[in-house]
Amino acid sequence: MASAAFSVSSPAASAVAARSKVLGRGVNQGRRRTGCRVGITRKNFGRVMMALAVDVSRFEGVPMAPPDPILGVSEAFKADKNDLKLNLGVGAYRTEELQPYVLNVVKKAEKLMLEKGDNKEYLPIEGLAAFNKATAELLLGADNPVIKQGLVATIQSLSGTGSLRLAAAFMQRYFPEAKVIISSPTWGNHKNIFNDARVPWSEYRYYDPKTVGLDFEGMIADIEAAPEGSFVLLHGCAHNPTGIDPTPEQWEKIADVIQEKKHMPFFDVAYQGFASGSLDEDAFSVRLFVKRGMEVFVAQSYSKNLGLYSERIGAINVVCSAPDVADRVKSQLKRLARPMYSNPPIHGARIVANVVGDPTMFGEWKQEMEEMAGRIKNVRQKLYDSLSAKDQSGKDWSFILRQIGMFSYTGLNKAQSDNMTDKWHVYMTKDGRISLAGLSLAKCDYLADAIIDSFHNVK
Repeated sequence: MASAAFSVSSPAASAVAARSKVLGRGVNQGRRRTGCRVGITRKNFGRVMMALAVDVSRFEGVPMAPPDPILGVSEAFKADKNDLKLNLGVGAYRTEELQPYVLNVVKKAEKLMLEKGDNKEYLPIEGLAAFNKATAELLLGADNPVIKQGLVATIQSLSGTGSLRLAAAFMQRYFPEAKVIISSPTWGNHKNIFNDARVPWSEYRYYDPKTVGLDFEGMIADIEAAPEGSFVLLHGCAHNPTGIDPTPEQWEKIADVIQEKKHMPFFDVAYQGFASGSLDEDAFSVRLFVKRGMEVFVAQSYSKNLGLYSERIGAINVVCSAPDVADRVKSQLKRLARPMYSNPPIHGARIVANVVGDPTMFGEWKQEMEEMAGRIKNVRQKLYDSLSAKDQSGKDWSFILRQIGMFSYTGLNKAQSDNMTDKWHVYMTKDGRISLAGLSLAKCDYLADAIIDSFHNVK
């Protein structure tokens, strides 16, 4: 608050001085203090007196939070006026023209909803029943015995983040001594979620910088070394940020170790159908664990595969050992959700339920997913071709082709990533991750030049 210059004459001046003396500071000191207020009052002696009323904000001790490492990238990108700029930070699909994309099947579903005149009444705490049925069947397969036997507790929640947060609150309440182990690296919000839920976590090895691939031996060793009964957070497909997934054979070994150690697998499934283009292929890891009779947590999101980013639509599923256990787990998840957000939004849930529940629209969705996944695969191949053609050092860039999904982990460190932004106007996270969903074929050569320069010339 700016201070206005003023002068006061006696007796008003003496009144100000007297009050300042009581407060233990001079007039100027009072005016310099953040949050102080100058009040003007009229006294019986007919003169105007200037009095200092100290009013310190109750929020004085609240520090400024750092910018979000992912969402902050978009803000910096918007402020850049350079025509060559690229936003490869946020994981959101773009067309070849680098424009946001609303799926045609989503438009069709919304049109039908409007024609039906659906109301906007509150949903139950657990969400839309038709959505919960559709999302569990999509994840596990409609004919999966665990669904038919009533072993799955499903709660609609606020996309992937909300589903993870609800599960973390459940863990903290009913498994207070357990900890979760998380891949190194992992999605930037995972640690925030467990920190806020007061669930202790540690990391298991995942990324091998020497090969820009999976450190499978390190991963297995760390899962084996974790205290018995730990929660193991796994990326169901298209690992974020690396794009490096275990092979089917490696998933079998991971399941072996988790089962032997009596750990609880906790899958984060944010890209089902969006990684390979196949809903069933991308659900392989989850279905493998469930087929073995293991109890499993699974968080789902429809931000990527249906493009419903702002609808905040997802679910937490808990596969249990018996129907009565599933009923109790579901009741406690509802109990936790009630004071957290009361009940979930309806619009996105209806879109998912309508698309999955209608055979024609379901087929159209699968076709659009294949097209989106195919565009990203084409961009991945083109980037590899450009790097291989332009880089004369002999470096092997084939790791890009072995990665899957919308992200590529380039192997660039923070200084090299800074160079990408400062010199080349390529906006990305500081761990070297780029979103291929925000890249076009036409921009691959430019990006290759930026990567080669940053890799070889910045140490």
